[in-house]
Amino acid sequence: MSNAREHAVIALGANLGDRLATMREAVARIARLPGTSLVAASHTFDTAPVGPPDQPRYLNAAVVVETSLAPRALLEGLLAIEASLGRARSATRWIARPIDLDIILFGNAVVADGDLQIPHPRFRERAFVLLPMAEIAANACDPVTGETVESLLRACPGRADAVRVGPLVEHRA
Repeated sequence: MSNAREHAVIALGANLGDRLATMREAVARIARLPGTSLVAASHTFDTAPVGPPDQPRYLNAAVVVETSLAPRALLEGLLAIEASLGRARSATRWIARPIDLDIILFGNAVVADGDLQIPHPRFRERAFVLLPMAEIAANACDPVTGETVESLLRACPGRADAVRVGPLVEHRA
């Protein structure tokens, strides 16, 4: 862990169990990672699954965190949170899961290191990622293309299927 702090955007998705409760617990655990604090959280969006059509719909959201963790350490923390919330990783892609946590952006970093790919390689064409990101990081730039999240969303198909549900994080007075 270094002293430098960076903003990271993390996408959340869930389509098994109590989706909202699981996502809220994941956010609480993300905020408890060493050197990490929650900056912003989007609303949740109900979306169609990618992959096999015979699985439940997803809830998707995004958070911005500020962290002193390195990208690899943040990924390891997210994988541990997924496992603790019942996700069993599989070689099969796009299957139903109780929680999915992906680092989408990490400051201006571009990382290609095995299972760690930043920016997330498919986020540009996924409305279920871009819609919640646009609420909390519309002006964030893709370090590869230079495009903002807002401009990527305008060009992205699939927006009509997403239904904004409600806040990811309950606001406390």
